[in-house]
Amino acid sequence: MPIASKPSKEGQARMTVHDAVRTGDVKELAALVKNGADINEVDKKYKFTPLHWASHAGSLECLHWLLWHGADTTHTTAQGWTAAHIAAIRGQDACMQALSLNGADLNAKDNRGCTPAHLAAAHGHSNTLQVVLRSGADCNGADKNDWRPVHYAAFHGRLGCLQTLARWGANLDDVDNNGNTPAHLATTEGHLFCLKFLVSKGLSLTHTLGARNNQGETPKALAQRFCKQAVLQFIDAAENEQDVPLEQEDVAFPAHVAASQGDLDSLRKLVECGVININERDSKGSTPMHKAAGQGHLNCLQWLLEMGADHKIRDSAGETPKDTAKRYAQLAAVKVLGGGGLEDDSDEEVETVSPSFSNKHGVEGSTDSFEDVNLSAAQRKEGRMRAYQKIEELEHLLEIARSNYRQLGGLLEEDRNRWREAKETERAMQELEAQLEFERVRREKLESQLDDCREEIRRLNQCLKDLNNATEDISQSPQVKEKKKQKKNRRIDVGGVFVRRIPEK
Repeated sequence: MPIASKPSKEGQARMTVHDAVRTGDVKELAALVKNGADINEVDKKYKFTPLHWASHAGSLECLHWLLWHGADTTHTTAQGWTAAHIAAIRGQDACMQALSLNGADLNAKDNRGCTPAHLAAAHGHSNTLQVVLRSGADCNGADKNDWRPVHYAAFHGRLGCLQTLARWGANLDDVDNNGNTPAHLATTEGHLFCLKFLVSKGLSLTHTLGARNNQGETPKALAQRFCKQAVLQFIDAAENEQDVPLEQEDVAFPAHVAASQGDLDSLRKLVECGVININERDSKGSTPMHKAAGQGHLNCLQWLLEMGADHKIRDSAGETPKDTAKRYAQLAAVKVLGGGGLEDDSDEEVETVSPSFSNKHGVEGSTDSFEDVNLSAAQRKEGRMRAYQKIEELEHLLEIARSNYRQLGGLLEEDRNRWREAKETERAMQELEAQLEFERVRREKLESQLDDCREEIRRLNQCLKDLNNATEDISQSPQVKEKKKQKKNRRIDVGGVFVRRIPEK
């Protein structure tokens, strides 16, 4: 793989578009294209276009400029690599995302049938792989040897990529043209952590370790043939049903456990052997640096910084490693990470309009490496200012275009939504008015019935009153009084003395 370098002063006079892209000089790039340089010019040595070089060097601003001005995303090198393949090899996830948003084919295959997903998995760039998969790329696509991305990840010991593929639904039991599963390949190369992960995700222990390839070999047979003692010990222990921690955190994220325990030797071995990426994230978004900072393991922390680990990555709670160290009151770790103490302002407290805000908040979780692009802080600031000015210019042009479109009788989506809302409101008003009219008529009907009831009650009360008056008049007549007197006398005259007669003897 070619290594980009900044051209010498003598060569700057005859700088090409490839040199401008490699150095991240977007002004020079624009000037060269304006003066007639081909935006898709192919260099003679590597057959790279400027877009390839931008993906290789991580020149994000140049990449955006090229895409904006119609650079060809389908051009391939002698190996059949597009710019997306180069970004996957180099782990330029921000460049990969830009290519995806501008219509680049992330399922394109090179001469060996490899897609960007295959290459990202082979080189251990899990963040770049996640960008590819999030863009809709096939996670189970096969190359000419029927190797899927999981085969590349297992063969090269890329545990982070293997985990990413498993989360996106990749089949961990696919076989290649020799009948090898990812477990066979991980065993062949002695990648114990990858094998443990595959066993933990398999249908069963027997299913994963008992699978046979076209030669009838199981993973255990391959471990014996290639003298992979650590793998062989694990398989023997698993087959003998010994206590093998398959579901614990040390299987999925061994580097995080090593950093949390302060085990620098294990951490160094995992990173240097390429088992994990130094900025690998766990299920909570934490990197090994978060773990080391939280526990105050300065040896691991300093080594991670020396190896270029990104101390600005935030976990799912929005904390940087420095924030984690503050939360656990690890004063020494805070100082190592560039803080003055527990009272030092957190990155969360930085005002977004501050010029330093962009320096502290890059592409979160990015594994992009800018070692090949020699840009100073002032150049990066100028690039951000140019991008912001471009945003303002485009927003102004967009507003003018919207106004013209409306004047010509067109309806934008927001106008359609506003029209739909107005129609819905009008319909609701009509329904409410109809309901109100119905209730008004119903009320009038009820009031009429109430008036009839009141009239009936009044009539009945009058009848009752007349009946009571007639009854009183009858009771006060002379005939009635005489009858009452006679009845009373008869009641008094009734009675006498009872005399018992005794018969004579």
